[in-house]
Amino acid sequence: MRNKRIASVLVLAVILAVAACGLASARENLIVYTSMKESLIGDIVDGFERLHPNITVDHTTAGAGMLMTKIAAERETGRILADVLWHSEVPDFYNMRSEGLLLQYKPSVFDELLNPFDDYDGYFTAARLGTLGIVINTNEVKAPPTQWSDLFKPEFKDLFVIADPSLSGTAFMSIAMLDKQFGWEFFEKLRENGARMGRGSSQVVNDTAIGEFAACLGVDYIVYDQIIKGASLALVYPPELLMSPSPVTIFKDSPNIEAAKKFVDYLLSQEAQQLIANEATLSVRLDVTYAEGIMLPPANEVLERSIKVNYIELMDAKEELVRKFSDTLRGR
Repeated sequence: MRNKRIASVLVLAVILAVAACGLASARENLIVYTSMKESLIGDIVDGFERLHPNITVDHTTAGAGMLMTKIAAERETGRILADVLWHSEVPDFYNMRSEGLLLQYKPSVFDELLNPFDDYDGYFTAARLGTLGIVINTNEVKAPPTQWSDLFKPEFKDLFVIADPSLSGTAFMSIAMLDKQFGWEFFEKLRENGARMGRGSSQVVNDTAIGEFAACLGVDYIVYDQIIKGASLALVYPPELLMSPSPVTIFKDSPNIEAAKKFVDYLLSQEAQQLIANEATLSVRLDVTYAEGIMLPPANEVLERSIKVNYIELMDAKEELVRKFSDTLRGR
C-alpha cells in the first residue's frame, strides 16, 4: 500500500511538472519601446497583462530620438529587440516602412478610430493625437497670447523656449508645421526676440513652471500633469493648431507577432484609450471622456484645424531641418 502511495505521489509530481513546463512555454514576452510617459504606459501595460495573463510586457520609455538611436544600434547587431514601437515622430514610421521593417496590420477596431493619415495602409496606426500650444507661466504672463506672432512681443523677450527637435519628436513635428504655415521667417523672428532651444519636451515645461522662462512650446499631457500638481501654467491654442499623431507599429521580424497584435488591439480599445484620455491628451476614439478642467479641443476639430504637412517629404528633410533650427536659435 505504501509503495502504491509513493508511486501515486510521483505520478502526480510528474504531471504537475509537465503542466508547469507547458504553462512556462505558453508564456510570451513582449517588448515595447515608447516615448509616452511612464505613468501612461505603465497603466496600459497593467491593463493589457490583466486581459492577457500569459503575456509579459517589458517597456522602454525614452524620447523619440533616443529610441530611434537605440533601434539603429540594434539593427547593426542583426536584430531589433522591440516588438512594438509607439512614439510621436511620424516621419520615422514612413522611413521604417520604406525600409521594409514594419508589419502590415490593420487593427480589429480600426473602423472605430479617428485616422489622421490620408494614405493609411496598415503599417502603422495613430494611437494618440498629441496637441501642442503656447504654455505660459501665469505668474509671469498676465495677457495670454492669442496668435503665434504674439511671441515676438517684448513681454517674451529672452523668455520663450522650444525643446530640442533632435531629442523630441513632438518638437520636430511642431517646427515642421510652423515652418509650413509661416515660413522660416517665423523662427528668425523668434530668435530676434531671444527665444531659446531647451532639451526635452518635459524639461522645457518644467523650466517654464519654475519661472526660468515665461512661456514654451508644450505638449498637452505634459502641461496638464504639471497643472494638476499645482503649477501656475496655462495652455493656449492659437488658431493654427499643432497636432502630432503618435503611431504604433509592429516590427515585421518580431518573434511575438500574435502577442504584438493583441497589444496593438488593446492599445486602441476603449479601455486603453480612456487611460490615454485620463492623462489629458487626445484619444483617437470619440467614446472616451476627459476630466473637468482639461481644456483640450475636440479631437475631430483638431483633425480639421491642424496644420497639414507631407510626412514623406519630411523623411528626407529631418536632418537639415533640425540643423537649421539649431543654428537659427543659436544665432549661427
